[in-house]
Amino acid sequence: MAIRNILKNFNLFVDGRGFAGEIGDYTPASPSIAAEEYRAGGMDGPIDIDMGTEKMTTSFVLRNYSADVLSLWGIAPGVLIPVTARGALESEDGTVTPVIHNMRGKIIQPDRGTWSPGQTASLTVNMTLEAFKETIGGQLITEIDIINMVRRTGGVDRLAQIRAALGI
Repeated sequence: MAIRNILKNFNLFVDGRGFAGEIGDYTPASPSIAAEEYRAGGMDGPIDIDMGTEKMTTSFVLRNYSADVLSLWGIAPGVLIPVTARGALESEDGTVTPVIHNMRGKIIQPDRGTWSPGQTASLTVNMTLEAFKETIGGQLITEIDIINMVRRTGGVDRLAQIRAALGI
């Protein structure tokens, strides 16, 4: 049995600035379907109906007190901050596969943490996302763009026919 695709390390870029050696934890977006339960006559039980996607969020912890990131909080409406997380997945056979998360969103809360003498101050950044794209080894896994009504999974844009029906 081969051991495959173990996350060995990662880096984060916020608004084009890399944080190698400064990034602590990163919590990727976990896209989920907003489902409504439906049961009608002639059905033996309820089913879930896809009603779109839930709000997407991400967070990360910097091991420094970054003025560059803090200054991105509260930017003008309609301006989105690009964030990219890049990971290295390694398999037992030595194969290294890149995993990339491209995101666009807004910093909702820069949590400045607790300050203690003699200890480093960290910064936890919580964001809401309007777009999320995950690529593994060059293969597009998921792409969600809320504003432009795009949801690609498994190589298929699941909202293409709805956009066409709406004239978008």
